[in-house]
Amino acid sequence: MSSSAPRRSKKSLPKTSSAEENPTVLPSRRGDLNSQLLMDAVPDAILVVNRAGKIVVASKQAKELFGCGREELIGRPVESLIPPRLRDRHRQHREKFFDDMRVRPMGSTHIELLALREDGTELPVDIALTPYTNEAGTFVVSVIRDATARRHTEETILRETRESEERFGLIADTAPVLIWMSDAHKLCTYFNKLWLDFTGRSMAEELGNGWAEGVHPEDLRRCMDTYTQAFDRREKFRMEYRLRRRDGEYRWVLDIGVPRFDQGHAFVGYIGIGIDVTDRRRAEEALASQSHRLIEVQERERTRIARELHDDTNQRLAMLVLSIEQLKNDLPQQTGELRSRVDDLKRHTLEISKDIQALAHELHSPKLEYLGIVAAMKGFCQEFAEQQEVTVAFTTGDLPSPLSPDISVCLFRVLQEALHNAAKHSGVRHFEVRLWETADDVHLTVSDAGAGFDLEAARKGRGLGLMSMRERVKVLQGELSIESQPKLGTKVQLHVPLSTKADSTYPAR
Repeated sequence: MSSSAPRRSKKSLPKTSSAEENPTVLPSRRGDLNSQLLMDAVPDAILVVNRAGKIVVASKQAKELFGCGREELIGRPVESLIPPRLRDRHRQHREKFFDDMRVRPMGSTHIELLALREDGTELPVDIALTPYTNEAGTFVVSVIRDATARRHTEETILRETRESEERFGLIADTAPVLIWMSDAHKLCTYFNKLWLDFTGRSMAEELGNGWAEGVHPEDLRRCMDTYTQAFDRREKFRMEYRLRRRDGEYRWVLDIGVPRFDQGHAFVGYIGIGIDVTDRRRAEEALASQSHRLIEVQERERTRIARELHDDTNQRLAMLVLSIEQLKNDLPQQTGELRSRVDDLKRHTLEISKDIQALAHELHSPKLEYLGIVAAMKGFCQEFAEQQEVTVAFTTGDLPSPLSPDISVCLFRVLQEALHNAAKHSGVRHFEVRLWETADDVHLTVSDAGAGFDLEAARKGRGLGLMSMRERVKVLQGELSIESQPKLGTKVQLHVPLSTKADSTYPAR
């Protein structure tokens, strides 16, 4: 089947295929519609420019972007689509690109790019450049995207961010607390007005690690260790340290820091608040001092009563036993019933004497005074086991350093209270006591596997045992914890620092 369409003569084709001589020549064979269709399918405008800076190909979207037809674009200098004030700079960049032909992805440059529409208006654009070479020469393919929406979004986000920062700054500067922020590298990036007013230093002086210059030298290492360890674990932290005020006085600050994360859940640093707690600390120290003095008085009174019981009452009972014995000896042998009643009287008197002696030892332990805490605890556990008809397993580690009197008394009193409570409420007959020392603290645990109890109910009760134990430990800056649940047993644990600020003014033991 023949076609009646006349064949086009080869003479109708241009005699040259050089795109640099004839800017209307495409950078591929004329009639190759596939390339044009492909460019028209791309949502961005595409221009193909030769080395001379002339446009040789324009996509359909170029008309929508620049406001002129494809035929009007082909053959024009590409600089005609650039605002006049930027044309020389664009020409220089274009020439450099042809000297160094590399793909330039969209967004790879931070230079503000503007295009000129046919009606004279300017619009922001993003441009990607790709070199292209074929038999017709070397070209640059420019993919151009209208950046108006993106720029508007960025400006909106920037404006909202700036407004948010201004609101935060306003709130932070009017808040009655010290506020700081740090970045992901542990360096502080912000301090509110109250912080700067408190320290009397400028923002520049406090930024980074400058704020640490105001921390008391005795607190600095502990402060930085707490901050660094929490930072590495991305955990909330809470610490107290002394910070120098603008008048030179060091004030106690309670500092609470929490990690910050962006919308993508990436860690970006910390934000923290500081509260001046100097007055609270002074009140606590005054209360602790008063408690310490009350405990002193209590211990002195215990010692006085114990000595009176031992040296007076018990001695008088001993004399009474001797008198009873003498009375028995003076009775005739025939009065057997009367002699038996005298024996009972003597036995009861000895039991009273023994109970008074045990009470005196509980009030004031001679072993604690002369032999130390280990011997005193071991002796008390043995005496308690005999009196209560229970077993007490006492174990101790090495205690290389002698304990101060106040620490020894604290440990001994907590042991007494804990064992009496356990024997009274646990319902079991076996208890375990453990005493040991670490580098900085001395530890004591008293435990049983008995009935346990409700801690909250015990705190609300009228008993003074738990309160007394906690107060004694608190005075020495120690910690007391009680683990107990109904039917799961009880464990009393305490640790006291070997060096405390409490005055060792208890009477000598």
